[in-house]
Amino acid sequence: MARTKQAPYRNGYTPENPVQKIFASKIKAHNNKRRSDVEIKAKKKTKRYRPGFRAIKEIRAYQRSTKLLINKLPFQRLVKDITETHFPGLRMQTAALALAALQEATESYIVGLFEDVNICAIHAKRVTVMPMDMKLALRLRGDKYIYHELC
Repeated sequence: MARTKQAPYRNGYTPENPVQKIFASKIKAHNNKRRSDVEIKAKKKTKRYRPGFRAIKEIRAYQRSTKLLINKLPFQRLVKDITETHFPGLRMQTAALALAALQEATESYIVGLFEDVNICAIHAKRVTVMPMDMKLALRLRGDKYIYHELC
């Protein structure tokens, strides 16, 4: 019968002589190292996208969706705060449909404004939107009240 090599002991093995202790610790360290290498290879690498690709992907996702971008509760608090400053003492029970209409109108206005701001930045041969683009877009639109608030 052929002789076979005996596998090194892993769990619960305590060698008697010092030479065996050294080899046992080296074997244990080697096994731990090998295990950690396998764990590192098993982890999935994060995919790197080209610069700007993520932004374009995000823009397409927002253009495809029809949901509102501003959260409802913060918008409701803002509306209540504005009505309190302009009409103190007015106890307002806001209807859900009225708030939804206000939010829809607000978001469409803001999106249109930022489209104009982006066009102003492109006209200035820039990619980055700056506050002066916002002022120019408001001035060209004729939104005098908002323009004077910014200046």
